[in-house]
Amino acid sequence: MSTEDTCDIFCYDEDKVRRVKAKLSNHDFQNMSQIFKVIADPTRLKVSYALCDEDELCVCDVANIIGSTMATASHHLRLLRNMGIAKYRKEGKLVFYSLEDMQLKQLIKLAVDHQSESIQF
Repeated sequence: MSTEDTCDIFCYDEDKVRRVKAKLSNHDFQNMSQIFKVIADPTRLKVSYALCDEDELCVCDVANIIGSTMATASHHLRLLRNMGIAKYRKEGKLVFYSLEDMQLKQLIKLAVDHQSESIQF
């Protein structure tokens, strides 16, 4: 096991540690990690990205985009909705989905942009 990426002695900056711990206690990391788990699935990330690219898509559109059945698309969309990532509205026999949270939309676009930049290098 390599030790070049670890400290040779154990010491820490008490002020920094105290400040960061105080900030950590103000956030619900359990809930945050659940959101990341939901969009960590490649299919749900594709769906989320599609909803970033278009303001609103019906379940049929999503099924065609991800190459799945409507039942599979509905399942993924329902998970996104249950996590507060997406919202829906019904119009006649169609159900349209959109992203609920603009900050999450920015996060997804940032991840896509980051990935695109990584490929170019």
